Amino acid sequence: MQVWVDYNGRTRKNDVTMAPFDEDKPKKPFVSIVRDLSRTLLQDMFVGFSSVTGSLQVEHYVLGWSFGVNREAPPLDLLKLSKLPRFQPMRSLAFYKFEMPLISFVLIFSLILLVARRRRQFTEELDDWENGMNTLIIKDLYYATEGFKEKNLVGSGGFRRVYKGVMPRTELEIAMKRVSHESQQGLEEFVSEIVIIGRMSHRNLVPLLGYCRRKGELLLMYDYMPNRSLDKYLYNSPEVTLDWKQRMKVMLGVASGLFYLHEEWEQTVIHKDVKAGNVILDGELNGRLIDFGLACLYDHGIDPQTTLHRWDIGYLAPEYTRTRRATTATDVFAFGAFLLVVVCGRRPIQIQHESGETLLLVDWAFGLWNMGNIFDARDPNMGSVCDEKEVEMVLTLGILCSHI
Repeated sequence: MQVWVDYNGRTRKNDVTMAPFDEDKPKKPFVSIVRDLSRTLLQDMFVGFSSVTGSLQVEHYVLGWSFGVNREAPPLDLLKLSKLPRFQPMRSLAFYKFEMPLISFVLIFSLILLVARRRRQFTEELDDWENGMNTLIIKDLYYATEGFKEKNLVGSGGFRRVYKGVMPRTELEIAMKRVSHESQQGLEEFVSEIVIIGRMSHRNLVPLLGYCRRKGELLLMYDYMPNRSLDKYLYNSPEVTLDWKQRMKVMLGVASGLFYLHEEWEQTVIHKDVKAGNVILDGELNGRLIDFGLACLYDHGIDPQTTLHRWDIGYLAPEYTRTRRATTATDVFAFGAFLLVVVCGRRPIQIQHESGETLLLVDWAFGLWNMGNIFDARDPNMGSVCDEKEVEMVLTLGILCSHI
């Protein structure tokens, strides 16, 4: 099919003429109307033809066209035009009637499943007692840790894994503790941490910034401390050690935090897991207590009955193994062992290489104290610049707290 469109600017007449492919242009136009196109036809503009408009299926093809201004359009060489594409109407009709709806249904159904799966993935649980607390969006924690990738894992043990992350909107560096959803002990620990830490504020306690949970999985968010835990600076000839002033600063900070838990807060809190591994150093090397998951909360004047949890045995008060009752005194015993660990740079329990016997740090330090050589128990890695009386005082205090 051939089509001619002629427009006369003076008469404003529009003629449209049509003829079969192999015939000449008829003298009489197929359509003739008067329409002023002066506002449409500009001095500088692009002109072209399309076989389809909008998003409809293409059923017509423009094989060639020509254009002229103030003259007849140049004739087309019909022999040089492209051939029409092969058209299969029955197959196309069947496709649009049957196959296209089926494909559309599958795509829509798949999209619904994907959205539902992502919603389940980021669905959070919230009990009545949690209203008003600093709950977080699990999606934020997921993106902050890049989907809990192994490269962001900074610690693990028992039923927990700790990741480093960066919150997507605030760019705040965080430490995210992920507690296994299969552990009932982990759930109880989570509830304890939320109730206690969520209302505490002290410079020597690591603040809980928020939390969320889904399907029993527990996610706790803390400030990220770049210097990690204290034990990394004490054992096995570490590359970076702390001098006496730095160690004294850490011990005073932990003592202040523990005193806050026992005496200054509205309720007495037994930390129940005081040890070097649960002391984090912030950017200024201040010691901060973490991990209140094993804490025992009770009102002043009430003597609680608790169950035996996992412990580093070197920090464990002997009476606790017999009575299974935690008091502030069990924290004091652990704090005494902690003082000896920090000053001596030794683990609370060590195996003698020669005899294979177990050596308790407190017994070893007590032996030196009994002989009048307690200053010799100090860690040689902390250097020679230290106050001898201060060192002896702290070691003696550690022995008095944890020696039976």
